[in-house]
Amino acid sequence: MNLYAAVLAIIVLTLLAVSLVSLRNVKTKADYLVAGRSLPAFVLIFTLLCSWIGSGSLLGGAENAYRHGFAALWQAGGGWAGLLLIYFIAPRARKFAQFTIPDLLEARYSQTARVLGVIAILFTYTAVTSYQFVGGGDILHLVFPTFITPVLGQYMLAGFVIVFTAIAGMASVAYMDVAIGLLATATLVVALPVLAHRAGGWSVIHAALPATHFQVFGDLSFAQAMELFLPTCLLLLGNQSMYQKFFSAKSEKAATRAVVGWIIGTVILETVIVAIAVVGSVLFRSGEVHDRPREILAYCGLHGFDGSRLLEILGALLVGAIFAKIISTANNWLFSPATNLINDIFLRYIAPESSNKRTLAVSRLMVVLLGLWALYQSLHVQSVLKKSLYAYTIYSAALTPVILAAFFWKRATASAAVASIAVGTVVTISWDTSFVHGHVPAILAQRDAIFPALFASLVALVAVSLLTPPPGSAQLQPFSES
Repeated sequence: MNLYAAVLAIIVLTLLAVSLVSLRNVKTKADYLVAGRSLPAFVLIFTLLCSWIGSGSLLGGAENAYRHGFAALWQAGGGWAGLLLIYFIAPRARKFAQFTIPDLLEARYSQTARVLGVIAILFTYTAVTSYQFVGGGDILHLVFPTFITPVLGQYMLAGFVIVFTAIAGMASVAYMDVAIGLLATATLVVALPVLAHRAGGWSVIHAALPATHFQVFGDLSFAQAMELFLPTCLLLLGNQSMYQKFFSAKSEKAATRAVVGWIIGTVILETVIVAIAVVGSVLFRSGEVHDRPREILAYCGLHGFDGSRLLEILGALLVGAIFAKIISTANNWLFSPATNLINDIFLRYIAPESSNKRTLAVSRLMVVLLGLWALYQSLHVQSVLKKSLYAYTIYSAALTPVILAAFFWKRATASAAVASIAVGTVVTISWDTSFVHGHVPAILAQRDAIFPALFASLVALVAVSLLTPPPGSAQLQPFSES
């Protein structure tokens, strides 16, 4: 295990070094929140890729693939579909050039929409951060089973992430993502054929698994496939972390180019992740990983590359890449809501004349407090897949409809946006309660919250918009194509 420990130590020290170097360039709010709007397309590609592919894919998606085969790609496919539309949104988002999604909500709708947007983002982003801590804790436990329990690993991972994120903000997050993205892409792509060869080749893998593992829907119903597809697609379309990266771009052209690279990288990596999990389900059918299939990728790295020193190094790099990707995703999803509390609450309502020095100090404090809240949530996570879909649904139902309407539907009104955000959030949070299940038909109660929450949010958005006066030209101007 010395090799694995060395790789993890190098990764942690490298990330810390990048953060400290970036700290020298952080002097203003714009430097901290959007990297001074200076990120080129190359950096944007990898920071977008790293912020999107984290524990939701590496643990939740892999767990799904271990159990259901390639049908797990329905979860990834939702993101791919969202990316196609994002190609057209990216230049508009960069042109708007603010700091957060609530900035957009107030400019297009109202202050109330801004505040409700902050609440929905806090629920979603700290939930996503929480299961990154779970994933990191699992890996530390696998590498150091005698010394580190999964819970202790969660505390350690949370400490790493809080420190890295608080130091230099968006600049450190973005440039760390370049190194992590390159490492993860290379090791995952190389690892797949090596593991497939060890399993006996694809013909043996195919024969060893149920036929449904290789079918479009597998053993999932259409409704179950959509419960994987829709939350992922809609989260990606409205993802604040993504828009914040677009706000950080050097230009509208750089933002558009970055989306092309992001699409290619996401399709490759998420397909490889699912394929490795499927191969792993043949190689490791029993033992700890059978009971905790979310660990299958790291387990393959630890136990699937014995036989030579070169293979062991590849296995260690695979574990290290997964660990680094989890840290990177946690950085991104922790930093984003801290930005909201600073930009949308502190500077907007509490201390609008705050100096840069005071703003940076409060920003770092918010990172610490939100990190501790995410850690508390992580201690109660039973399934990364379920937690990720819950987090995605809050955002998908509450914010994505009004964000897309801001760019593409001129008739959407402020009152409708407030109603849509409120209804989407309330339905999602309350859906799995005994009260709701006791008052809706069983055929609806057994479905995930995405269908009722999204339906209620869209109805509120459309109906209230049509019943209230249309917005004025001043609200629409920043979102026009010209």
